[in-house]
This record gives sequence, structure tokens and C-alpha cells, in this order.
Amino acid sequence: MMLKTKLSPIAVAVSMLIAVPTLSVAEDNQTSQTPQTDEQMTVLGKTYRNTATKTSLTPEETPQSISVIDRETLDLRGVNSVAEALRYTPGVHTQLRGGAVGRLDLFNIRGFTNYQNYYDGLQLQYNAWNLQPQVDAFAVEQIEIFKGPTSVLYGAMPPGGMVNLVAKRPTQERATDISVAGGSHAHKEFTIDSRGQIGDSNFNYRFLGKALKRDGMADTSEEERYLIAPSVDWNVSDKTLVNFNAYYQNDPKAGIYTSMPGYGTVLPNPNGDLSKNLFTGDQNWNKFEKEVGLYGVKLNHEFSNDWTLLVNTRYMDGSALQHNTYGTGLAADGRTLSRNAYLTDEKSKGWVSDAQVNGNFNTGNLMHNLLIGLDYQQLDSKVDYFDVATSTIDIYNPNNNQLSEEEIKKQMASATNYGNQVDSKQLGLYLQDQMRLNRLVMIAGVRFDNYKSDTTANSTGATTTLDQNNTSYRVGALYEFDKGISPYINYADSFEPVAGTDKNGNAFKPSTGHQWEAGVKYNSADMTKMLNIAAFHITKKGALVKDPNGSLPQHQIQVGESVSKGVEVESKWYATDRLDLAANYTYQNVEITEDTDPTQIGKKPVWVPDQMANLWANYNFYGTALDGAILGGGVRYIGETQLDAANSGTIPGYTVVDLSLGYDLGTLGSSMKGSSASVAVTNLFNNETYTCYDSLNCWANDERRIVARLKFGF
Repeated sequence: MMLKTKLSPIAVAVSMLIAVPTLSVAEDNQTSQTPQTDEQMTVLGKTYRNTATKTSLTPEETPQSISVIDRETLDLRGVNSVAEALRYTPGVHTQLRGGAVGRLDLFNIRGFTNYQNYYDGLQLQYNAWNLQPQVDAFAVEQIEIFKGPTSVLYGAMPPGGMVNLVAKRPTQERATDISVAGGSHAHKEFTIDSRGQIGDSNFNYRFLGKALKRDGMADTSEEERYLIAPSVDWNVSDKTLVNFNAYYQNDPKAGIYTSMPGYGTVLPNPNGDLSKNLFTGDQNWNKFEKEVGLYGVKLNHEFSNDWTLLVNTRYMDGSALQHNTYGTGLAADGRTLSRNAYLTDEKSKGWVSDAQVNGNFNTGNLMHNLLIGLDYQQLDSKVDYFDVATSTIDIYNPNNNQLSEEEIKKQMASATNYGNQVDSKQLGLYLQDQMRLNRLVMIAGVRFDNYKSDTTANSTGATTTLDQNNTSYRVGALYEFDKGISPYINYADSFEPVAGTDKNGNAFKPSTGHQWEAGVKYNSADMTKMLNIAAFHITKKGALVKDPNGSLPQHQIQVGESVSKGVEVESKWYATDRLDLAANYTYQNVEITEDTDPTQIGKKPVWVPDQMANLWANYNFYGTALDGAILGGGVRYIGETQLDAANSGTIPGYTVVDLSLGYDLGTLGSSMKGSSASVAVTNLFNNETYTCYDSLNCWANDERRIVARLKFGF
């Protein structure tokens, strides 16, 4: 049922030593940094800003842990979603609700759950229910994973970190790629990527399109997606660039969201093991339709060689309709699951805007890169939510065709609407100075935020108002030694708004966090070896816990605290012209350190593995009979996690193997230049593993998936 193998820290350490050779003291990385940076900036364009600093400072020069996944890596690994792309990133745990649930990009970073991705530096606004805008991995040029608090530049965010998706941009070079794919689970897919200069004008364009249909992992479920993403660059002058962009995605079917009991998956059940494809819902009441449009404009203007203005703004319009069920209890026979049916009808409209002035100047020998910014967000969300009891299901002999949509809607017509309407606004003003004194790089930043929201309950009409201010700080320093070794240290703050009041009517304050991080970055002179080691300590304060002196169950006070501490290792090694390897390791200890309930002290949160490790290798068959072919393979280890918040049991760690094979058809002749064939396999040995929130809610992780793709370029 579950793979019991555990990876010891010693074994992980040995694997890291194999993956990264001993650092050579004779190497000097100073002369090799500029070519790489220039190449990256050429690809990503003038409006690109590094996520960590909102400047063009490279990850190697930034005194904080950053992971970057480029387009070539995404293609080599054959990823189909953001969650899949993050699987081989240290400090990140994905698929918290298993492989069958794909309607949310859900993951945790350094032990803290994150629902909010960023797209080209602007937040993908999430309504805290089910309407989360998702950007398909096909439309992404690069993924940046920032570790630790980011509130100084981005405002309200969890303390673990953030993910920014860099969109594919227009290019002057003309090209069109068309691909078709098919595979297991009746996978059928078509994509188009066309870009280039429009005639002899000052306009460059890019058009992306994708259509996908396949069966879901769970019995009777299906997945379907359609997207278009046009964008245009208007080169007004050598100093001014305006980018118009749009992203529209329609998901008429999004698989399942239902869970299965822990008894029969990760816990013993006298009736035996459950099928990993079990669907505890009903095909007549299983619907998730999501439609999201993102419409943006970016302006980049260079006042001089030293001062630039970037204004980035986007409008979001989304809707989601869901019919679903959830389990409310498992009977003593271990097979009869009681259920409720529910409906959510959700609509969101929002604006996000960020204006930045960036300038370079010197004070004596100290070089400054000053960033002054003002950002604003507004989100109007409306949710209708109805919930009624419905029939039971036998989880060992499920009948997924017993509910009536008409009858459930009749029940809901007289049920209470437990949804709400939320109008939220966030205004942030930030200042950052990135300084360099010879080989010493320093960053200091401060930000003030005002967050306001009005939440109106549909059931009562009562409105709760939230008005919270917060000031965040960040400092860091990195020193570049002449042998490619750069030690660094940083401190950073985070904050998240907290709604509600205590029993005396006093409004809660924002939940805050702070991180201390120290590490070392290494890059060889020839850029064939990279190693980052980071040690971190994050404290999150202000979580709500039960008021021991409260007279009602809902009375809460704000004294909860949790701590995440650990070590991350990230490495890459281009061993030969044919072979390259990437190996990562994470150790993290996350636990509750303050709570009014003494039994909660020392408890670990769910979905947080104690260890994670992975290794990916690519082998290019240059100069052989298989010239043009590339073979890739990866091994992922996810460590032990807790069964529930009470830590009443653990879920053993597991290991998964992935595989990819690609072939450049251009080696067959010039007429096939730009064309390729590939096969990607997820979970090669079809290991059966699970993730759980508690004993009643578990999900099966990805089963084996095989997707073959043909891409034609012209």
C-alpha cells in the first residue's frame, strides 16, 4: 500500500557529496558572472525584475536563498503544472491534496502553507475559497522561488516564501511552435506558441494557446482546460517600452476535490486496502467550472542610463461554480461513509498595480541601487455556499451514481447561505537600497502597509470591518570572495492580516513573522558547479488560539506562535558536456511553541515533511549513434509527515522516480529544425502513496502518468 523506505540523513549527505565535487580553490568566478547575466536579461526583456529585490540583481548576488527554474528545465522534465515544476525545489512540498486535485496550486515553503502565487511580479488574487487564478506551466518562461519573508516588497504574505511565474514574452525573432500530445488517462493536448515582429513595425507579439482533455485519477472524473495568452510589446522608443498582455483560462472540468478516509489508506481497516482511484462523491453532483481572465499593461521608461520607471498593472475577473460532497464520518463497520453535499458559486474582480522608480548613484566608493515603490490591490469577492446532508456511500463498493442534482438543489433552496462578500484593499509604500562596496553587497528595506476589508456574512447580513497597519523590515549582506564563495546573512519580516475580535471586542493585530538566515553560495569560474547552503530560523507570531477564559467556543486570543528551522542544500553540476546533475536536500523542524492549550506545545503541523531530498540527471547523447537524444531521470524522497494536527500518528516517507526522454528532430535534417519528440513519465514504478489532513481526509498522490509529445517548429 505505502512505501515504507526511509532515507537517513547520512545517505542524503553521501548523495550530496556524490552530486557536487569538492570545491576547487583555484577557481575564480568573477569573470564569468557577466555573460550569464546578460544572456538572462536578453531573454526576459527590459521589464524583468528579479523577484527577491525587484531589481536586476542576480540570485548569485542576492543575500537570500532563491531557486530559479528556467524554460529548458520545465521542458526537459515535461511538467504540466506549477506544482509539478516545484517538485525538485529544496524547501518546497507540493501536492498537499494529492495528485487527483489540480484546481489549486497549493504547496508549503519552509513549512508554511501558501495559496498565493505571483505572475510577473503581481499577485494572483485568491478569494480564500476555491477561486484561485492558475497560470498553466506552458505559459511560463521562468519560475522564481523566494525563500523566507517577502513582505518588505510584496506586503501580506506567509513567512515561508513566495513563487513568481515569469510569463513568456514577445520576441523580435519570428517563430511558431505547435505541439500535440497524448498518453495515459486518455491524455489529449494541443498547444501553439507563435511570436515575432509585426512586419517592420515597432511591435512584437506573442500568442499562446492550449487545449487539454484527460481522465482524472479518481473514478469517473475528467479534466479539461482551454487557454489563450496574447501579448504585444510596443517599442515606443529606445527608452520606452509598453507591454499589453492578457491571459484567459477556462477549466470546464477540474477532476475532484473529495478526499477518502485514512482507514484503508494510511491506517488499517479490517475490510482491507482502499483503491487509490476511489471517488467518494457522485458523478451527478461533481462539478467544478472555473473561468479567469487577466488583463495587464506594463510600462518601462528609462529617464537616463541610471534611472528607470516601471509601472505594472493588471485587472482580474474570475468565476467558479462547484458541486461537491465531503465525508462527515465513517461508521463502525469501516466501510459506510456519511456525506454532505455542498455548492459554491464564486465571483471575484480585482486590481493589482505596482509602480517602481529604480536608480543608480554613488556616495564615495559606495554604489547604490535605490528602489522606491507604491503598490495597491483591491479585490471584490462574492461567494454563495449551501450545504445539506445526503446519502451514505460504501467505500469498498462505491455507487457513484445515486444522487439527483434536482433533488439536492431543492434541498438547498431552503438551506442557509453560509457564503460571504468581501471587499479588501491593500496599499503599500516601500523603500529599498541595494548597496555595493567592492565585493560586499548589502540590502536594506522598509515597507508600510495598510490593509482594509469589509466582510459581510450572507446568512446574517452582518459586516466585519478590518483595518490594520504594519511596518516590515529587511536587511542582508553578502560578500563575494575571489574563489567563487559568497557567504551571506539576512533578516526579514512578514505579516498576514487577521480578522475578528477577542471577547471584549478588541480587534486582532496582524500575524507577523521574522526570519534569520545564513548561508553560502558557490559558483565555479566556468559556471559548471553551483552549490547553495542555507540555514534558517523562522518565527511566526499572532496565531489565533482558544481563549482559556472565554465563555463561548468561538472566543479566541492572539498568542499562538510557531517556529520553523532547518537547512537547505541546492546544487548543480555540469559533470561533462553530456552529463549534468541537480541534487537538493531539505531538513526542517516545524512546531508550535506557544498555545493556551499545553498539549499543543511541540506539535507539528500537517503536510510538513521532516526531510526532503531529490536528484535529477540529464544525459545528452552528443556525437553518438543517438545524437540528438537526451535522457533525464529523477528520484524524489518525501519524508515523514503528521497524520493530523493532534499528531496522533505519522505517514511514512516515500520515494518516487520520474523519467523523461527527448529527441531533437533537427538532427535528421534542416527541414526539421526546431522540432522535437519527447516522453515524460511521472511515478515510473507506480508507487502508491498518500497525503492526509486528518484521519477522515486523505488523498492519493500521483499514480504513473505517461505523456508523449511531438513539437513542430517553423
